[in-house]
Amino acid sequence: MPGRVRVILNTCNDVIMSDTTHTQGRRGPRRARPTHREQRTTPEQRRQIAAWFAGRLPDDWFDGPAEVVVDGDEILVTGTLPPVELPGGGEPSEQATADAARVGGFREDTRAHRMRIADEAQAAFGRTVSWGARCGSTDAAFTTLGVPVMTRLRLRERQVLDTLIDAGIARSRSEALAWCVALVGDHEGSWIDELRDALVHVEKVRAKGPGTTPAPDDE
Repeated sequence: MPGRVRVILNTCNDVIMSDTTHTQGRRGPRRARPTHREQRTTPEQRRQIAAWFAGRLPDDWFDGPAEVVVDGDEILVTGTLPPVELPGGGEPSEQATADAARVGGFREDTRAHRMRIADEAQAAFGRTVSWGARCGSTDAAFTTLGVPVMTRLRLRERQVLDTLIDAGIARSRSEALAWCVALVGDHEGSWIDELRDALVHVEKVRAKGPGTTPAPDDE
């Protein structure tokens, strides 16, 4: 029996050692961290996905083409619904109620059809599909995806997040970081749009490749 127990223990140790990778550092062996590569989306992929939705969405859903926003995890499709015209114009509060009702009605009435299109798109592009609609003053997104993003911050950067928590603006560092990202998007939206346009130009230049004109021969 003792010999059998020793064999089992040795086998367990072999399994543990084979499943654990260590790297040698100044403070001795330490467990290697797994690497994760984010899926990037090129401008060409964005155009292809937008073209797919342009052909797949029913023509009577939106008033004009839908806006398709794409990243490595999600596709957000947002369309503008036809405006609601109230008799006599109506008060602003009444108009807001009518706009919200139209967005809510669109969400319920098209649910099954949207789910079918989302399944097709997810199979084709490997991304979760979310939906949104806007009408007048109402702009709503339906069940958008929340993706965790990991980063490393130094002391002064962490102090910024902690200050937002102490001030009651955020409940955690992750929520404070999301607040900062939203603030940059609101106040630097035009600058971010310029960056996106510049990336499109870079992608076109990269697609052309290097010039093929041969260099002149030395005489």
